[in-house]
Amino acid sequence: MLWYSNPAARSWRTTPAPTEVLAFHEGLADYRPTPLREVPSLAAELGVGRLLVKDESQRLGLPAFKALGAWWAIHRAVEDHPDVVELVTATDGNHGRAVARRAAMLGLRSHIFIPDVVSESAADAIRAEGATVTIVSDSYDAAVVAAASAATGRSLLIQDSAWPGYEVVPQHIVDGYSTLFREIEVQPDLVVVPMGVGSAAQATVTHYRSGPSAPAVLGVEPARASCITSSLLAGQPVVVETSTTVMAGLNCGTPSSLAWPVLRAGLDAAVTVEEAEAVQAVRDFAAEGISSGPSGAATLAGLRNARDALDLTASSTVILISTEAAPTA
Repeated sequence: MLWYSNPAARSWRTTPAPTEVLAFHEGLADYRPTPLREVPSLAAELGVGRLLVKDESQRLGLPAFKALGAWWAIHRAVEDHPDVVELVTATDGNHGRAVARRAAMLGLRSHIFIPDVVSESAADAIRAEGATVTIVSDSYDAAVVAAASAATGRSLLIQDSAWPGYEVVPQHIVDGYSTLFREIEVQPDLVVVPMGVGSAAQATVTHYRSGPSAPAVLGVEPARASCITSSLLAGQPVVVETSTTVMAGLNCGTPSSLAWPVLRAGLDAAVTVEEAEAVQAVRDFAAEGISSGPSGAATLAGLRNARDALDLTASSTVILISTEAAPTA
């Protein structure tokens, strides 16, 4: 297990995402706020007053939160590029499906690149949205490179990771995630969020460091793909080698260039989780009636690993962000 903490994080402040993001989502036919589910048994286990799970198993007709960011970014990008005919991205699963779904809704083509470690069922779900799927016999990072190379002419890259020279669309995606947090009316003491390239964690920190209160934010990632925690411990962005993990949506080796400075300044803590820990957390959520895949349930596993190092009491309120539904066979 890797562990990182920054005692100065809660003193850092930034500006919030644009208010028109929420208005855009509220204007979508399938928009509904996702539930915040209270789980007293887990609160008792972890010695806190309240434990709530932001359940993103159903969001805009898809089984993950990713459409919030992808659809807002596509809306902005198509406004800027009205002649676009195809949307391109790389994905570990849910982001690509969200891009493909929105492309079909807008009458556009979509081309989705996925690493060969992604399950065939996830690839089939993307194909079912009408997308062309290209399997890359390498890592997620290699799939990102392939997608970026393919996005030429009237094809537009909608990638949820940033690098120098490609930061406008990824920032729109991060801004799109802000709706998730604006739906939360409870004031937490701690928010726990999964980390892949860091974009969801960036959105979490941005939201909670731009308001009057400043809860702690804990980021969680797989031990097998710990690019954010490793970077924070190194004090600079580092690339880690990845292979396979049950937390497929977090199987990323390179931090987003947009997320990195935000997380370095405003993330209170980061922790890694092992495969079996994430699988157990899936089972524990399911026992409470919450559908979550390993990437979403990693928040519970991470909280368990970090509990003794966190400043939590019997009156603390903790929110876990469960970003996806349990996968279907």
